[in-house]
Amino acid sequence: MSRRRRRRRPSAGRRFTIFLGLCLIIAGAYLTVTEILPNPLHEKPDWRGMDKPIFVEGKLQAEPAEGAGEQLMLPLPVLQKVVDPTIRYESGTQSIILTTPVRVMRLQTGQKKAQLNNKPVELRFAPEEKDGVPYMPIQPLKELYGVNIHEDAATGAVILMKAGDTIQMGAAKGQPDDKVKLRKGDSIHSPILADMKGGTPLRIWDSEGSWYFAQMDNGYSGYVRKDEVSLGDKKTIEIPPIPPTRAERSWKGKPVNLAWEAVYQNKPDPAVLDGLDGVNVVSPTWFSIIDGKGNVRSNADMAYVNKAHALKMEVWGLINNSFDADITTSAMATYETRLNTISQLLELAQMYHLDGINIDFENVKTKDGPNITQFVRELKPLAQDRGLILSVDVTPKSSSELWSKFLDRSALSEAADFIMLMAYDEHWASSPEAGSVSSLPWAEAAARKILDEDDVPPQKLILAVPLYTRIWSEASKNGKVEVSSKAVGMKTVKDILAEKKLKPKYLKDVKQHYVEYKEDGVLKKIWIEDAVSLQARVDLAKSLKLGGVAAWTRSFGTEDAWKVLKGIQQ
Repeated sequence: MSRRRRRRRPSAGRRFTIFLGLCLIIAGAYLTVTEILPNPLHEKPDWRGMDKPIFVEGKLQAEPAEGAGEQLMLPLPVLQKVVDPTIRYESGTQSIILTTPVRVMRLQTGQKKAQLNNKPVELRFAPEEKDGVPYMPIQPLKELYGVNIHEDAATGAVILMKAGDTIQMGAAKGQPDDKVKLRKGDSIHSPILADMKGGTPLRIWDSEGSWYFAQMDNGYSGYVRKDEVSLGDKKTIEIPPIPPTRAERSWKGKPVNLAWEAVYQNKPDPAVLDGLDGVNVVSPTWFSIIDGKGNVRSNADMAYVNKAHALKMEVWGLINNSFDADITTSAMATYETRLNTISQLLELAQMYHLDGINIDFENVKTKDGPNITQFVRELKPLAQDRGLILSVDVTPKSSSELWSKFLDRSALSEAADFIMLMAYDEHWASSPEAGSVSSLPWAEAAARKILDEDDVPPQKLILAVPLYTRIWSEASKNGKVEVSSKAVGMKTVKDILAEKKLKPKYLKDVKQHYVEYKEDGVLKKIWIEDAVSLQARVDLAKSLKLGGVAAWTRSFGTEDAWKVLKGIQQ
C-alpha cells in the first residue's frame, strides 16, 4: 500500500495575503464603479408627484401653483420672494395691493372687481385663498410686472421668469435616438434624472466648471456636460415700458432751489414771493391729516399759487400728519384710509393747480414705518398720472424711535421723485447742551450716510438747510447750569449783532460764525446762520452732486440767503 501524503494547511501569512488580495480586488472594482465608470442609476426628482410645482431659475419653490392655463394662480409668498417684495397683503380686508411706478392695483380674494389707479376694473378670475395662502391670477401679474410663464401639460411644472431676465437657451446635442444624461449633481457619478433625446430644448441657468445647470421644459433641472449641449440664442423677458416721470422730464440736470412757506393761522401775502431770487419751488404747509380716517384739512390759497406761477415757481403743497403718532397709526393702517387721504390730496392738488406734493410725516411709531412707505408707493402712480412731483422729507439717521427709525429712506427714494434731508436740529429746542443747529461736518455726515447706506441716488437727495438759529441761554441756578433756547430768523440775529455791536468769530470746526454775550446776567450763545454757513452748504450739495437745496423757512430768510442759495444753479 502506498502512503498518503498529508495535505498541508496554508499558513497564517498566506491566508492574510489572499485576504488582502481579495480586498484589493473588491476595492478596485468599487473604485472603478464609483470613481471611473459613470453612474448608471436613475432617480426621480423630489418634486415628482406634486401638483403644479413652481421653478425659478431651475430651483423648486416652497409653494405650488393652482389651476392651469388662463386660470393659473400663483401663491403670494413666491411672488413676494421672486417678483416684487413690496406686494402687500392686508388680511383684515383680504386685500392684495400691487404697486409699480405707474400703477397701483388693489384686489380682494374671492372678488373679480378690482381697482387700478383708483378706477374700477373687472378681472376674468378672482384671487383665491387656500390653506391661508392668497393666490393671484396670472393676468394682472403679466400686465403689471411682465412676468413670463412656461407651463408643462405633462408634469404640471410651472417655470416662472421675471421681466428683465436674460436666459441662455440651448439644446441637448445629438440625434433623437441619442441619450444625453441630465444628472442630479455636477459629476458623472451623480444619479441620472433624465435621459434627454438629442435636440431637447434647455434653459441654461448656471455654469459650473465643465457642467451647465440646465432645465427641460417639463421642469426637470440638473447638470449636463457642456460638451453635450449646443448653445442657442439668449432670450430676454420684456420689461413693461415705463414712461419718464415729470421729474425726469422737467428736473433732469436742473437743481431744485426750494423754500418752504410755514403757514399757521394767517395766509401769507403772496407779495412775499417777489424777494425770493433764484427760488424755483415753494412748498407751503397747507395740508394736514386730522383724524384716523385719513381726512385732510386744507389752508390752500389760490392767490399764492397764481403769484408763484407768475414768477415761474412751482408749488409743491406740503401735507403733514399733524405730528400725531396715534392719528398716523390709524390713518395709514389700511388701504381704505390711505386711499381716503390720497384721494382728497389729489383733488386739492387739482383744485389749486399744484405742481407737486411734499410729504412731511414726523413723530411716527417705528412699527408704522412700513405703512408710511406703502402710502408713498400707492400715491406715486396716481400723482404721476397727474404730472405731480412727489417728495418726502426725512431726518438724518439716528436711533430715535419717533423721529428717525420709522423712515425707510432707501424704499422711499425708490418710490418718490425726491428725498428732502432735513439737515438741521443737530441741537434741538430742548437740547441739554447748547450748540449749532447744523454744523457743516454734521450735515455732511448725515448726507453721506444716506447716500452710502441707503443707496439713495445723489440726484434724488435734496439738502434742506436752516434759515434759523437758536439763541441759547445758560443760567446758573443752585450750582447748576440750566440751558434753554429760542429759535430766531437770520434778520433777528443780524439786528442783535448791530444793536449790541458784537463781532462774531469764525469757528473752523463747524464752518460758521459764533458769538456770545451776557444779558441780565445770563450767558447767551449763537451759532450764526448767515451767507458764510449757507455758502458752505451750497458747496457741499454741489460737491456731492445732490439734486438741490431746500430752505426752512421762507420767513426766516434774508436777501443775502436767497442770493447765496441761488448759487446751487450755477
